[in-house]
Amino acid sequence: MTWLIYDGSGRPHDGISRLPVPPPWRVFDGGPVLPLPRTAGASAQRRAQQHQAVAYQPEPETVELVNAAMYLRRPLLVTGLPGVGKSTLAYAIAHELRLGPVLHWPITSRTTLKDGLYQYDPLSRLQAVQQDQAAREDGDDLGSYLRLGPLGTALLPYEHPRVLLVDELDKSDLDLPNDLLTVFENGDYEIPELMRVAGRQPVCSVPIADGMDRATITNGIVRCRAFPIVVLTSNAEREFPPAFLRRCIRLNLKEPGPEQLAKIVRAHLGDLADSGADLIHRFLERRSVGDLATDQLLNAIYLLNRAETGVDRAELADRIFSYLSPDVAAEPELDYDRL
Repeated sequence: MTWLIYDGSGRPHDGISRLPVPPPWRVFDGGPVLPLPRTAGASAQRRAQQHQAVAYQPEPETVELVNAAMYLRRPLLVTGLPGVGKSTLAYAIAHELRLGPVLHWPITSRTTLKDGLYQYDPLSRLQAVQQDQAAREDGDDLGSYLRLGPLGTALLPYEHPRVLLVDELDKSDLDLPNDLLTVFENGDYEIPELMRVAGRQPVCSVPIADGMDRATITNGIVRCRAFPIVVLTSNAEREFPPAFLRRCIRLNLKEPGPEQLAKIVRAHLGDLADSGADLIHRFLERRSVGDLATDQLLNAIYLLNRAETGVDRAELADRIFSYLSPDVAAEPELDYDRL
């Protein structure tokens, strides 16, 4: 039997049940054990994400390193140029392994560790207590003013790992990668607001990041049981501390070559791929001069299969294949008739 749990096929299966016990230094014992949440209804956004997940075409190296991260219970740091599928990988893993909705944590320069763990609304709580005599006498429900963030939800004691997408970590404040180290190492965190009231309210029900579900937290401490599958994406715009890097499995997604591009186009567009060979060739020619994203090729093939007869395919394709890097000084002069 293959050692691969995630095989990159895009076909949902229950292979996660074959994931062996973690190495002794990565064992977590949170509880009580929670079942994975059911996938929410098919919204337009979720349908688009599912299409991308099914059509994702990972390279063998990608499949192997995803499994390495799962076996070792380590975050997967995915680098690469924009448009190579870094974020889509998280959705492909969750879809194939039936791990529920992806917990998405987009990073900005103002993001802090607490933003990912939980949010607390003290003003609403103060207003409620001032207006409610019973709350002043008996103590209010503190859990109603808290909500777990994507990271905080991923660290709940689920029976199988949740998939957490930490998107564009290189945009973060300098301290965030180091702040994540302790959480990723220990697999737990504390909520001080709940710990302070643990004497009179040891158990709290708190809303989680996705859906309308709530989690029960005891004594203000959350500890995972199945370490989440953490996909950290980076456009390689900065360097990370060595201590952070050595705790990650590192994957660099390369730009797809001709054969991989053909597979991607067929997976997304089906029979429309039959008329896209010339556009793939032109895309590769232009990509040798400046940065392009694969979705630009998909857009061009889709559009030019629906454009009116007589449209200048070369001119329209070149407009869609606009360079992502502002430092590309000039457009290359390509002879479309020879491609």
